Amino acid sequence: MLDALRQITRDVDTAPSFEYALGIIVARVCLILGTEVCCIYVFDKITGDLRLIENEGFHRGAIGNVSLSPGEGVVGLVAERGEPLNIENVSEHPKYRHFSELGEEPFSAFLGVPVIHNRRVQGVITVQQREGRRFQEEEEAFLTTLAAQLANVVARAEATGNVSAILNADYVAADVRYEGIAGAPGIAIGTAVVINPLANLDRVPNKEVDDIAAELDSFDYAIDLVRVDIEEAHQSLSHQLPTEEQALFSAYLHMLDDSAIAGEVRTEIRRGNWAQGALRAVVLRHVAKLQQVENSYIRERVADIHELGQRVLAHLQDVQRDTFSFPDQAILIGEEVTAAMVSDVPAGRLKGVVSIRGSSNSHTAILARALNVPAVMGALDLSLYDIDNQTVVVDGFYGELVGNPTDHVIGRYRELMVEEAEFYRELESIKDCPSETVDGHRLNLWVNIGLVSEITRSLDRGAEGVGLFRTEIPFASRDRFPTEEEQRVIYREHLEAFNPRPVTMRTLDIGGDKGLPYFPIEEDNPFLGWRGIRVTLDHPEIFLVQVRAMIKASVGLESDLRIMLPMVTDRHEVAEAKSLVLRAYREVREEIYDVRLPQIGVMIEVPAAIHQARLIAREVDFLAVGSNDLTQYMLAVDRNNPRVANLYQEMHPSVLHALRELAKAAHAEQKGIGICGEFAGTPEGAVLCVAMGYDVLSMNAANLPKVKWVIRNVSMRDCRRIFAHVRRMDDAEEILDFIRDQLIGAGLERAIPHHETPSVVL
Repeated sequence: MLDALRQITRDVDTAPSFEYALGIIVARVCLILGTEVCCIYVFDKITGDLRLIENEGFHRGAIGNVSLSPGEGVVGLVAERGEPLNIENVSEHPKYRHFSELGEEPFSAFLGVPVIHNRRVQGVITVQQREGRRFQEEEEAFLTTLAAQLANVVARAEATGNVSAILNADYVAADVRYEGIAGAPGIAIGTAVVINPLANLDRVPNKEVDDIAAELDSFDYAIDLVRVDIEEAHQSLSHQLPTEEQALFSAYLHMLDDSAIAGEVRTEIRRGNWAQGALRAVVLRHVAKLQQVENSYIRERVADIHELGQRVLAHLQDVQRDTFSFPDQAILIGEEVTAAMVSDVPAGRLKGVVSIRGSSNSHTAILARALNVPAVMGALDLSLYDIDNQTVVVDGFYGELVGNPTDHVIGRYRELMVEEAEFYRELESIKDCPSETVDGHRLNLWVNIGLVSEITRSLDRGAEGVGLFRTEIPFASRDRFPTEEEQRVIYREHLEAFNPRPVTMRTLDIGGDKGLPYFPIEEDNPFLGWRGIRVTLDHPEIFLVQVRAMIKASVGLESDLRIMLPMVTDRHEVAEAKSLVLRAYREVREEIYDVRLPQIGVMIEVPAAIHQARLIAREVDFLAVGSNDLTQYMLAVDRNNPRVANLYQEMHPSVLHALRELAKAAHAEQKGIGICGEFAGTPEGAVLCVAMGYDVLSMNAANLPKVKWVIRNVSMRDCRRIFAHVRRMDDAEEILDFIRDQLIGAGLERAIPHHETPSVVL
């Protein structure tokens, strides 16, 4: 039955409509199980009743006209219990209800299975048969497995309004909301432009050829044309992108070199395969290999390789992209939007990006942030068939897309955009003011950076230092480890820009969701594997080169260089890393460099480090909490996975307790402590950090002005009062609502991001 399930899944995935997909399911179930009837019921959101939405074996006219209240009949009982019901003679069951319009009287055997998505019963799938018998356990298991697959289909159809359209003839899909992951902040309103790959690489067959030279010539010609495409795309975006982001196009060009994919394709052609088949074989081989890697950063590169292959194939097939007439307010939407697709949109017309696949770490999300374009990634329930050419709203703050919004919703979002713009203009007036509470408590607001382009943005927003410089980003933009001098130049640029402000440089942090294309780490569970300080301690040659480059970069500057060690589990790792830092310092001094010893600190992001915080603090100059990873590890939730992202709760009582204990441990050892995750960049989180005694709050530059405004309008006394109340709460949502209510009561509601659904705001 496994093969049958796989085939149903494939056919449903490629079905042109929801109704067509349902028809496939009921017909195949009857065929596979040898039954006479299969029905699918779903809940009508308007009436709350179960409605028949598709069937095989009953009257077609019953579709949409048969309804049951929750708990009514054996079908309603399956929905009410949320578990399968297998009955030999259904007419004898006390819950049985006869529907004459179905013509179901002769049918005795009944099996019903609930369709459940995200813990909610969406409907029921049933099979029936004339002969009185219980369906076998394997048949029940098959239908249960199929129901789990059907749940995703129904969830997507509910999101798009297709379910309501079937059940209610007068229904018009409006304000259809799709949830994804916030890729780049901001709100945009525009016209959806669905963009598809130029050619279908997956469907190219192998074909033997005799004229190998002709195939090589065709391939070389296609490669040359793609190079021109990439260089033109690079040129069109060069004035908008800093050097770091432009390196992406260089990476594309490198893939076309003989030493990379192009060389492998030529080898395949020389073996007798035609150019298109050779290209498919090589690209899909690379894709399959990368898809097996758990590292999400490396998996994101799959899209880049596949897109490149599609472009080469398009030229081999002489396929030209449809000439899009991009509207002035274009929202680019696709199954997997790539940087190359973004570059196809004329300058000034791109207002938003939505990708069904991808995460906040993808190249597209990084590019969107660099272009200051709102982006939503991982919108899994979005149907490309229904969204093209619609007016849509992209909410990059919350990772949401609204399709076919009503005038009311558009008006509300426009108000939010105006309010946000006005508020940020007001915030400019406090850029150079200290981050100090109304009763005189002073703390530092620093920024998290990784790209050169973020320097100016950070300083313009009043950053007082760098709490986290992600050094792995310069490493990731190359095809090899950067030399000591190359690193020194990059680090010097940041130190000089922020001089005399302090700069905290995290040593190379790869593994988990961060990887390097030339240093892949393939593990079954990368987040619990070889990452962070574990990698660099095992490769001291990499660590020493990086630390020497950092120290040399600080020569002659007033800025305090702070070196931070990531993914530390215990003090033994700290001692070993410190000895290497001191060795690097001595080596630099021996080269006649007059330089100060950098401060050494630890990034606390592993739960075990919480309980050794005082021991670790004694070994270093400062502590900094990486609240993103710490929260993920404590709650066992991947915040970039849309299926469990709702479980990622920074206000979880356990997380807050851990943050408080870390602050107490650092202060007990008379060491400073900061926090450099997303938590510190929210008004609610900042208030709690102030109360807990954190000395440094480090965040994305975009969040800094708003957080400073809140801090300058609250007192330490009020922050502590709020935290004292929060410590007695045991629910994350209750905590968040309470803090927001307190801020609203203090007249600070403008700092709270909108969290109401505009469609229900009256």
